Amino acid sequence: MTSANPHRGEAVLVVAGETHVLRPSFTALVAAEEELGPLFALVERASEGQLRLAEIAALFWHCCQHRDGLTRDTVGEAVLAMGLAGAAAPLRELLRQILQGRG
Repeated sequence: MTSANPHRGEAVLVVAGETHVLRPSFTALVAAEEELGPLFALVERASEGQLRLAEIAALFWHCCQHRDGLTRDTVGEAVLAMGLAGAAAPLRELLRQILQGRG
């Protein structure tokens, strides 16, 4: 089973029964920022409850460490299946990493 390393700000996302590690690497966050706009604005929208489902799925997609066999749609469907409450834990970890970095 794949596990996340909390010291790297990683989180886990289950897609179609398979565990995937979300790693907010520099490359992943730059790609997410290119698509979603400034990360600080993304964090602000999240804190205001204004983050869209598509934005959550996109952030998860860009931070997914190994995307072999995954599509953006399957990541989006996984977010939809877990619901916003279920997506909150990995989202919170990624946003924490964006704001605080590694300690």
